[in-house]
Amino acid sequence: MELYIKNMVCQRCVLVVKNLLKQQGHSILHIDLGKVTLNSELNDKQLKAVQKDLQEYGFELLSNENQIIISTIKSLILKTVYEDEFLNNKNLSDILKENLNKDYSILSKLFSEIEGLTIEKYKQKLKIERIKELLIYDELSVSEIAAKMNYSSVAYLSNQFKKETGLTPSFFKKMKLPPRKPLDSI
Repeated sequence: MELYIKNMVCQRCVLVVKNLLKQQGHSILHIDLGKVTLNSELNDKQLKAVQKDLQEYGFELLSNENQIIISTIKSLILKTVYEDEFLNNKNLSDILKENLNKDYSILSKLFSEIEGLTIEKYKQKLKIERIKELLIYDELSVSEIAAKMNYSSVAYLSNQFKKETGLTPSFFKKMKLPPRKPLDSI
C-alpha cells in the first residue's frame, strides 16, 4: 500500500514518519520524501490512526490524486536541489515526466493552478533556501556554491539571490541570524 504524505520534506521528516509507522506496527517496504510503501494494506481504523498521528507532527495524509501529484512534484524538485547526483544531467521536465508518467505541460499547468506559482519559480525558491543554508554553513565560497547549485556564474547566482531576498549573498553570509523559511512553507 502506498501512502502519500504532505510536508515530508527532509530526512528528519522521513525518520519521524518511519518511527511513527513502526510504533503502530506497520512494516515499511520503502520510504522516501512524501511517499511510503507499506508491506500490507491498512484497514479504515488503521488508516485513521496513521492520519491522526501524522497530523500531530504536522504531516497530512493525501488521498486526492491532484494533491498526490503536487506532493510528488515537490519531492522530486527537493531531490534535484538537495541531492547532487539525482539530476544526473537530466532536465527537471524529463525527471517529472519519467516519474509521473504525464506530459510536462499538464504537470506544469496543474502545479500553477494549485500552488499559484510555476514549477520553475518553486524550484528557484527552494534553490535560494538551499543557498542560504550553504552560506550559513560557511564551508563553501560563493563561487563553489554557484557551481554546486548549477549556476552559470557567481554574478547570476548573486542576481537571483538578491532578486529573491533583497540581499547579496556576501551580506547575507555576514548576518548573525539569517532568515530562512521552512521548506514545507515554500
